[in-house]
Amino acid sequence: QVQLVESGGGLVQPGGSLRLSCAASGFTLDYYAIGWFRQAPGKEREGVSCISSSDGSTYYADSVKGRFTISRDNAKSTVYLQMNSLKPEDTAVYYCATGPFITIATILSAGAYDYWGQGTQVTVSS
Repeated sequence: QVQLVESGGGLVQPGGSLRLSCAASGFTLDYYAIGWFRQAPGKEREGVSCISSSDGSTYYADSVKGRFTISRDNAKSTVYLQMNSLKPEDTAVYYCATGPFITIATILSAGAYDYWGQGTQVTVSS
């Protein structure tokens, strides 16, 4: 069965960095887009970044563009989210997700994804 497991969250000071990992199993990572989402208390889940299956194209929400970098290592079945210059507003639970019907139009839409990890907490605070 499809399984996604996030890791790498934690407490970091503003301006600091974290690297999140999403370990995939139960399917061939090469063939699927993987997205990162986050949800802060009292807010809706929002798309942060996505990496496509075909050519490795990357997509970012405006709020993280220039600070976050998504990458994938198909041999390790793992997708990474490098987060630099972190801000308090980046505090949230971060999830990775995938699904078979993701298109360019829905690449940062949570509703387009069928499989989700359990999430990892990221807290940015001094």
